[in-house]
Amino acid sequence: MPPRTVVIGVDSSTQSTKAAVTDTETGELLAVGRAPHVVTGEGGARETDPEVWWLALCDAVAAGLKESGLSPSSVVGIAVAGQQHGLVTLDRAGRPLRPALLWNDTRSAPQAAALVAELGGPEAWTARTGTVPVASMTATKWRWLRENDPDNAEATASVRLPHDFLTERLAGVAATDPGDASGTCWYSTATGAYDPDLLERLGLSVSMLPEVAATGGTRIGSLTESAAEALGLPAGIAVAAGTGDNMSAAVGLGLGGAGLLDHPVLSLGTSGTVFAASRTRPASTALSGFAGADGTYLPLACTLNCTLAVDKVASLLGLHRDDATPGGEAVLLPYLDGERTPDLPTSSGLLTGLRHDTTPQQLLGAAYEGAAFTVLRALDELLLACGLDPADPEVAGRPLRLIGGGAQGRTWVETVRRLSGRPLIVPGSGELVALGAAALAASAAGGGDPVAVAARWNEKSEDAELPAAERDTETWERIGSVLDRASEPLLGG
Repeated sequence: MPPRTVVIGVDSSTQSTKAAVTDTETGELLAVGRAPHVVTGEGGARETDPEVWWLALCDAVAAGLKESGLSPSSVVGIAVAGQQHGLVTLDRAGRPLRPALLWNDTRSAPQAAALVAELGGPEAWTARTGTVPVASMTATKWRWLRENDPDNAEATASVRLPHDFLTERLAGVAATDPGDASGTCWYSTATGAYDPDLLERLGLSVSMLPEVAATGGTRIGSLTESAAEALGLPAGIAVAAGTGDNMSAAVGLGLGGAGLLDHPVLSLGTSGTVFAASRTRPASTALSGFAGADGTYLPLACTLNCTLAVDKVASLLGLHRDDATPGGEAVLLPYLDGERTPDLPTSSGLLTGLRHDTTPQQLLGAAYEGAAFTVLRALDELLLACGLDPADPEVAGRPLRLIGGGAQGRTWVETVRRLSGRPLIVPGSGELVALGAAALAASAAGGGDPVAVAARWNEKSEDAELPAAERDTETWERIGSVLDRASEPLLGG
C-alpha cells in the first residue's frame, strides 16, 4: 500500500485561522488546527494586522499536523481560502504598511457612493465588474485610504487581498484567482481580467496587483525554504492560487462546472450569504456577481449581521442562543454593524412591535427572524441571476444547503426552514471553506479539477435532509413591511 498523502486547506477568516489536514485520496478530515485573530476598531472601523494572519496560519498548521500524528513528509500541497475584500497594502519589501481594512469596515460608504456615481450608476458597474460597489468592496477601501491616510497610500508598492498576502508568503509569488479578484471592483467578470479604466480611476496600476491564475486550484509555485521552515513542512510542495472563502465553500460543497450548478446555498456565519455556482454570468445590481474558483460564476448576496448579531441580542437579554421562540408581533432588525444587503452602511438595529406580553424569548426569536429574513429575501434574485424562474415548481423545490456555524444551531435551522418553506440539506462535511481549500491544494498537486475532487470526497458525507415546512408568510410579510417602511428614516439609509 502506498504511503498516505495529505493536503492542507487553510481557512483564514475574520476571527480565526483553521488548517484542515485532509487525506488526498478520500477527503477524510484527519485534523483541524486553529489559531485566533485580533480584530480592532470602533464605530465603522474593522482592522487586523496582516502579520497576525501569517502567525495564526503557522500556528494552525503546526497544531493540525501535530493532532494528525502524521509526518510533515506526507504533505503534498497547501492552499489558502481567505475572507474576501480586505485591503492589504505592502511596501517595496513586501511588509504591511498598516493594518488591513476588513470586509466589514464600513468607513468607505461615502467613497462607494461616489464611485457608483462616477461610472454612471449601478448598471454600469454591473456590466463591467458584475458588482456594484458598497462599503465592503476593496476598491472603496483603497479610495478611502487615499483620502484619509494619503501617506501610507503613497508609500504602497503592492495591494493584496488577505488570501493573496498569505499565498505570497507561502510561494514567494504574487498571485490571486478570478474568484477573490472579482470581489475587488477593479476586476472585470466580463473580460476575465483587471479593468484598466477602473484602475486608472482608482490610481492603481497592474504592476501593483497580483497576477490572476486561471483557477483557484492552479499551481502558482512551490513552498519556499523560509515558509517551509516557519510552517514545519517540506519545501517544494505545491501551492495553489487559493481563493475567497465563499468560493472555497462552493468548491467544498462540490458546486461548480464539474459538480452541481444552480443549487442555492445559505451560509450562516459572521456574515450571512446566499449563493450558487452557475454558468450564467450574473447581471443584477442587487447581487454581487462574483466569479467562481473553477471558471464558473458565483452570484452572491451578503449581509453583515448574522450569527454574531443574534448572539449579541441573546447576551443583552441574558439568554442562551437557543432560548428563543417565534417573535410574535415583534420585529427586530439586528443591523448592529450597518448593513450591506440592503445597502444601509450607517444603519443600526431596529426593534418595533413590542407589547406588554412580549417575552425575552420572543425578542431573541425576532432577532433570528430579522437576520434570516434579510439574507433569504435575496434568494429569488439569486435564482433569477442564474437564469431560473423562482416560481417554477422544480426550482422552488430545490433544497437549500445550509452551512456555516449557524447551520449547527437548532434555532437557526428551524427559523430558516420556517421562513423559506424549502427543504433543507445540512451537509455532513464540516469546515467547508477549509475543505474547499484542501481540494484546491489537491488540484495543484496534480489531482485534477478541484470541484470534481471535492464531489468525490463528498460521496461518503452523511448529510442531514429536512423536508419543507409550511412557510410562515405572516412573519415574512410583517418583517418585509417594517424593513421597507423604515429603511430611510429609521435605519440611516
